[in-house]
Amino acid sequence: MNIYKTSVKNPITTIILFITIGIMGMFSLSRLGIDLLPDIESNAMMVMTSYPGASAEDIENNVTRPVENVLNGVDHLKHITSNSKENISVVMLEFEYGYDIDVLANDVRDKLDLLTTLPDGVSQPTIFKFSSDMIPVLMVGVTAEESMSGLYKILDDQVATPLARVSGVGTVSIAGIPEREIQVYCNPNKLEAYGLSIEAISNAIAAVNRNTPAGSFDVGSNAYSLRVDHEFEDPSEMYDLVIGYRNGAPILLKDVATIQDTVQERIQETYNNGEQGGMIIVQKKSGANAVAISSAVKEYLEELKGTLPADVQLFTIVDTSDNIISTVNSLRDTIATTFILVMLVVFFFLGRWRATIIVVLTIPISLLAAIIYILATGETLNIITMSSLSIAIGMVVDNAIVVLENITTHIDRGAKPKQAAIFATKEVGISVMGGTLTTIAVFLPLTMVQGMAGVLFNSMGWMVTIVLTVSTTAAITFTPVLCSMMMKKNPKKAWFQGKIDAVMERFNNFYGGILQWCVTHRKSVITVSVALFVAVMALLAPNLKSEFFPVQDNATMSATIELPQGTNQDITRELALELEKRFRETFPEINTLSVREGQADTDNLFASMSDNGTHLITMNMRLCKKTERTTTLSQIGDGMRKILDEYPIIRTYMVNESGQRGGMGQQTVDIELYGYDFDTSDRLAKEIAEMMRNMEGCTEVNISRDEYVPEYQVDFDIEKLARAGIDVTTASTYLRNRINGSVTSYYREDGDEYDIRVRYDKPFRESLQDIENITIYNSMGQGIKVRDLGTVVEAYAPPTIERKDRERMVTITGIVGNGYAMSDLVDQAKANMAQIDLPLGYQWELGGTYEDQQETFGDLAMLMVLMVILVYVIMASQFESLGDPFVIMFSLPFAVVGVIIGLAITGTPLNVMSLLGILMLIGIVVNNGIVLVDYTILCRERGMSIIDACVTAGRSRLRPILMTTMTTVLGMIPMAIGNGVGAEMWNSLGMSVAWGLSFSTLITLILIPTLYASVATHGQNRRDRRARKALEAQQGK
Repeated sequence: MNIYKTSVKNPITTIILFITIGIMGMFSLSRLGIDLLPDIESNAMMVMTSYPGASAEDIENNVTRPVENVLNGVDHLKHITSNSKENISVVMLEFEYGYDIDVLANDVRDKLDLLTTLPDGVSQPTIFKFSSDMIPVLMVGVTAEESMSGLYKILDDQVATPLARVSGVGTVSIAGIPEREIQVYCNPNKLEAYGLSIEAISNAIAAVNRNTPAGSFDVGSNAYSLRVDHEFEDPSEMYDLVIGYRNGAPILLKDVATIQDTVQERIQETYNNGEQGGMIIVQKKSGANAVAISSAVKEYLEELKGTLPADVQLFTIVDTSDNIISTVNSLRDTIATTFILVMLVVFFFLGRWRATIIVVLTIPISLLAAIIYILATGETLNIITMSSLSIAIGMVVDNAIVVLENITTHIDRGAKPKQAAIFATKEVGISVMGGTLTTIAVFLPLTMVQGMAGVLFNSMGWMVTIVLTVSTTAAITFTPVLCSMMMKKNPKKAWFQGKIDAVMERFNNFYGGILQWCVTHRKSVITVSVALFVAVMALLAPNLKSEFFPVQDNATMSATIELPQGTNQDITRELALELEKRFRETFPEINTLSVREGQADTDNLFASMSDNGTHLITMNMRLCKKTERTTTLSQIGDGMRKILDEYPIIRTYMVNESGQRGGMGQQTVDIELYGYDFDTSDRLAKEIAEMMRNMEGCTEVNISRDEYVPEYQVDFDIEKLARAGIDVTTASTYLRNRINGSVTSYYREDGDEYDIRVRYDKPFRESLQDIENITIYNSMGQGIKVRDLGTVVEAYAPPTIERKDRERMVTITGIVGNGYAMSDLVDQAKANMAQIDLPLGYQWELGGTYEDQQETFGDLAMLMVLMVILVYVIMASQFESLGDPFVIMFSLPFAVVGVIIGLAITGTPLNVMSLLGILMLIGIVVNNGIVLVDYTILCRERGMSIIDACVTAGRSRLRPILMTTMTTVLGMIPMAIGNGVGAEMWNSLGMSVAWGLSFSTLITLILIPTLYASVATHGQNRRDRRARKALEAQQGK
């Protein structure tokens, strides 16, 4: 069945079919969601196990090691890391990408069920699965003045609770706002004088503050319920509470304590742009769309603002949808620019508006077909899917150009449009389909890549495959139909077309002359080409810099500043506010700056999952968009580091440009040091950190191991405790109740409960002597001082013990500075580490981003080999020859040469995106060679000599080759030079394809005909020799 002829003879059916695709695509486009990246399923989970009272080393030996040993056999496990700290063990499992996390979780659960060696008192291990849903969609800042004392209740009742009901919202957390608490501060001297204890007062308050149902009874024909209701209506009522008797006289609470209706003592505080307030953190449900949720939440917040007190202000600190929308809009503009450029190129070369319309119509049809696929598979419009569309625009018109150019040639020679459409399409149809198959052979294997690259580029492989399939189908069916209906003999051309034709004719003659010389001086041309390839690979390739992914400027930054362990919160707060003020004054690009310091409440899900403490300062910054400022995130980050270096009190800090590290965030180089002894590994870690600080391009260095935590330890004498009739549990409970407080009852108001906390007053728990003077009562009511039962000593608790793959480890992390690539630091680190003499039993390796980069580069290199083989096999099948595809494949090395030259000239590091560009070129650059060789073979079949066939084919195919190359290159230029939000992601991709294709085309137009002539001549000579031998053999008989 002749598809070209059938299409032309049934134009209505063909046109309706493609119109249907367009309508379905438009409908799909209206239903698509927007996101930054494809839905990336988590490849990590955490196993948490608690062992109250155990030290870090006890946790490591008795909990972490057994858990690691049993989980080491889980399928598809990539790395197992752990943190052993006081009371708790956290084991992190990192799996290979591409496997169902739920199935893996079941496997982990089965392995944990086999664990029978854990000590008594250890909790059941709990499994947590990590996902991108844990990243906040929206962080809303809150400030208040008069309402500050009751702000938590206001936000909880009027904001957090309603927001949690918004469709798609997972959790809503309130951070940095102290909760109300009723504090009962007791004077220990008065308690001792009256013979009372904290426990007695707590029990007395709990016994009175009751609301108890007492059952129901009948009175006549009515039934009544009976209730004893004696809950406090005001905290001051507790002053008159009788807590005991002395010599028959009642002792009231006001005799020994003061009551304050206030907030928690140890709290995490938040300051937004210098004003005290808080934060509302919104996280999404699994599978929900971040942009839709953010939009719905912000719209709902506008409605809620009218119900809040006048002094409560809400504003956005971090909104992930802003970056997503800006990035997608930037890509949309890139696609529009590409579309216009391609259309202008086609019109420039053809000079006929009808021909231009016919060619350009294949673009929306092909792209809309891909949109149908996106909706059908549940994908979103994100930077990967939209980059795929932008990449495809320049390629989808190539086939239509080749077909249309041949049809117009036949029409210009006098053929009728309908006959020309059928014959000309048939003439180039096989080469068009062959070229498409070679390109598909490049993109289809992307659907099989493993790891992070596979997760990201799987959809790109499918989308470009679909787009090319539809565009090729349109080129050999839809384009001939439109040509037969719209093209005319001797059409009126554009006013400039005569000049362009004249220029093209002169260029064609010039090219023909050069090609004539080259095919007759084949050895010289081939030698120069090989020398060029060797020179570039030897001189430029080794000096190329490399990174993992380009760092995106998403207009957000964060910083974590750590002071010495045990630093008073007042000192931390003062420094936090000073730094916040300096940052906002120094960097006017910061729109919003939120600061948190202090110990978060354990009930706060978001805050408890992140690092916090009285010695930690956490900052979240929202900057103006990249297009609205002249400074980069890296420059601002370096400026912040200089400010932080001025404060000797700061132990360490981490400034995160783009709000995250690794992957598409800030580039880091991690040196993982393995060894058992703490002192030795600490010494080596400090030595390595100092070495990294002296490396060029390293702006910040951090050591993962915390310093030893200062604390007071009460060492009870077991014999003295026994003689006093007290056990360790009772003694520790007494200490905890007096320092941290005892909560046995709640104050209720307007449906909410607030803790009533009873403890020693502040002046009586501020020194070592205060601890020693605490009185502990035995079962007979006798009071004994702590100093008489043991000693209180100052000590240091061991830091968290880190392990990776069941060995102790400490990580030294270096941040790649502005203007440097990750490879710059990696090369220096390798050279410097080779000079450090490690003791026996200690080793190091590069991990983190570098490890991910090497793994992904390895996967892409294997994929490249597979693609080359596939492309060769397809061409061998198309030409029924092993030699012709071999000639065409020589365009590939020079595409790589073009990419290397482009990266070297522009100073762009080699990364995953530029490697993807090289992979794309494998399928694109051979198309020009296919067109040349295919037409050369056709010319030889028509009786031309090898030299004449090469020159004629080159001159005949010059215009379509230049057109297809220019449409693809110009389609990539907006991606290569784009400066919009998110443009960093695809700049290197566009640059690789543009440089590689441009350079390869120039070489292809000369080298491929020359090589073909050389191989064909050699083959012809060999056949001639065989013929002569055969003739001589016959004559000899």
